[in-house]
Amino acid sequence: MEAKNLLHQIELTQPKLLQTRVENRRIFNLNNCELNVFESYEQAWHIPLSFNDFVITSMVRGKKRMHLFDQPSFDYLPGETVIVPANETMIIDFPEASDCSPTQCIGITVDDAYIRDTIQYLNMYYNSSDEHHNWKLQFNEYHFENNNEVSALINKLIRVCSSGEIGKNIYADLNLKELLIRLIQSQHLQQVVVEAGVSSNQSRLHFVLNYIHEHLTDRIAVDTLSRKAYLSRNVFFKWFREQFGITPLEYINRERVSLAKQLLSQTNQSITNISNHCGFADVNYFIRVFKKTEGITPKVYQSICRH
Repeated sequence: MEAKNLLHQIELTQPKLLQTRVENRRIFNLNNCELNVFESYEQAWHIPLSFNDFVITSMVRGKKRMHLFDQPSFDYLPGETVIVPANETMIIDFPEASDCSPTQCIGITVDDAYIRDTIQYLNMYYNSSDEHHNWKLQFNEYHFENNNEVSALINKLIRVCSSGEIGKNIYADLNLKELLIRLIQSQHLQQVVVEAGVSSNQSRLHFVLNYIHEHLTDRIAVDTLSRKAYLSRNVFFKWFREQFGITPLEYINRERVSLAKQLLSQTNQSITNISNHCGFADVNYFIRVFKKTEGITPKVYQSICRH
């Protein structure tokens, strides 16, 4: 139903070059990471896979069924990413793989020392005196849909890693560091949102996010948020983006679109009424934001949900 941020299609391995029909693997090695491209051409169940390093996996085509962290299994589809720590075994099913419809997935393994250096960088430069916390990779949220930034960075890494460019290690390093930082910031945002729902007074971050959610259907000005945070507008904007990797307006619009999707799927309200209820000042702006996020207009989304 929802439009996802899909990765670019990767050319499939020529049949005569396949070493196996289940999880055929191509490897591209760089200084700080390794790109793996996996393809499967027949149904299979309970295939184990693990890496010696932290791995960022993302689906390109087809469907897998994942069993991970002793949690309930889940469908793994194009436009989605899964992160897995070193030496954690994934058990994978391929319920629909065939010659006509192969699965294809990439896995980018990252050296542990490189991750530590990136986290150290965050702790040194992305911590204010009153909001200090230890940045870290977490695995309570390990399966998520790609946003524009994540899919764009993974696409760049795939292109760079599989190229013959002389400077590809440099280009890969820049994109890999940004990808890691965005993943860590996204996890931090998810954690703070959950904590803010329990207590809005833990920190300035919790207070601001709680205020946004309590006033999501109202008009929320960035100037109002900056005053609530006791920061100037420019400092607040920079501080919010450093903490979460997105701007305050991007976060507000994302949450409003999420609310709009609930209303579109559960009610017969008009697009104008839903736009107003979700705090958008202009219905045309609401439609543009919704289409940018979901790939389809609110009306199309509603028609799909109601059938």
